[in-house]
Parts: sequence; C-alpha cells; structure tokens
Amino acid sequence: MTEQELVYGLRNGDEVAFKELVLRFQDRVFNTALGLLQHSTDAEDIAQEVFIQVYRSIHQFKEESLLSTWIYRITTTKCLDQLRSKKRKKRFGFISSLFGADNTPLHEPGEFNHPGVQLDQKEDAALLLKLVDQLPENQRTAFILNKIEELSYREIAAILNTSEPAVDSLLQRAKQNLRKKINELPP
Repeated sequence: MTEQELVYGLRNGDEVAFKELVLRFQDRVFNTALGLLQHSTDAEDIAQEVFIQVYRSIHQFKEESLLSTWIYRITTTKCLDQLRSKKRKKRFGFISSLFGADNTPLHEPGEFNHPGVQLDQKEDAALLLKLVDQLPENQRTAFILNKIEELSYREIAAILNTSEPAVDSLLQRAKQNLRKKINELPP
C-alpha cells in the first residue's frame, strides 16, 4: 500500500488501512516516545494516543510533508506535553515526596530498556540518556530524533517546524552541553 493509498484508506475509515498504519509506524512511534520519556509504560500510552489522534485527524493532514514526518511531529508534541505536565505536577507538591530532606532522591528511576541498545551497552546508554534528559527541551528532542531515531536534519526541521541550520545549531549545543556534563562526572 502506497502512502497515498494509506491516507485515502484512513480518510475513508478503512480498518485495513488503520492496521497497516499501526504495523508500519508502531516501532518508530514507540521508540521515539521511549527515547523522549525514558519509561516504557508512558511510551506505550503515548503510542496509543498518537495512533488515535492520527486516525481522528487524518483529514487535517495536508500532505505537504511525508506521513511519517506528520506522525513524528504528533509523537514529539505528545511526549513534550506529557513531560511538561509532569514538571508542573512536581512543582505543585510531588517534589517533597520524591526527595528527602537533603535533596537526594528517595526513589531511583526505573530500569532503562530501549530495544535498540545491546545488553552490554545498557548501563552506558542509561547514563547518557539521563544526561540527555537534563538538556533543554529543544536540544533534547533534536538529539533524540537525530541520534536515536536517525532522522535527517531535514526531517527533524519539518518535525520541529524550524530550519535545517537551526537543527544543526541545536545539535551542536546539545553535544557541547553533553560533553560538559560527561566531563563533570566523577571518575
């Protein structure tokens, strides 16, 4: 099924087209969400929300970009909205339940398990993603889309609704900030 046939089928409520959509994009959507959220349950929830939104709003897809770009944009937006929502909740009282009197975490984050990372590299990947998570939102998003999802600057620019030079700048700043954070780690 071509992309145009897929979009046509979705616009006409075709179940086969929806199944094809999910089969074609489920791994990419889940992996992108997992990279941004770093929690598999949250990534699964976002993936479901993405496919529901795609199905409900397919009539708004203008076909000015690839369907995959539009889906990445929806995924990224939903993930960033969830991260912002979590940060707001923390500000309003949950922070005290997560941190002790000396500001040390009472709970460690869950185990990191990204399907694209080999077992012997999981510890390094988990540490790197903890550092990536400390980057400003736009740098973090560009970094994950480029380094984990292996999207081109053009694709990232379309997803983030910015220019390719702006993506390059975001990635350069992300790399500089990560180098600084890595150098600050204890030996």
